[in-house]
Amino acid sequence: MPKLKTNKSTRWRFKVTGTGKLMRRKCGKSHLMSNKTKKQKRNACHDHEYIGTRRFYLKRLLLAEGKK
Repeated sequence: MPKLKTNKSTRWRFKVTGTGKLMRRKCGKSHLMSNKTKKQKRNACHDHEYIGTRRFYLKRLLLAEGKK
C-alpha cells in the first residue's frame, strides 16, 4: 500500500490541537487595516475553532502529517 500524503494546502491553513480540535485563522487581517475598528482587529487576531461538516475529511488530509 502506498504512503499517505499530506495535503499541503490543508497543512498550512489548519492546526490540530492536543485535544483534536481543528483551528483556523480568521479572515480580514492581511491589508486595509486602517478602515477597520479596534474591535474588528482584535477579534481577527485570534485563531478560531473550525466547526464544519468537512472536519472529518480535513483531519484525514492531515493524518499523514502524524497529527491526530
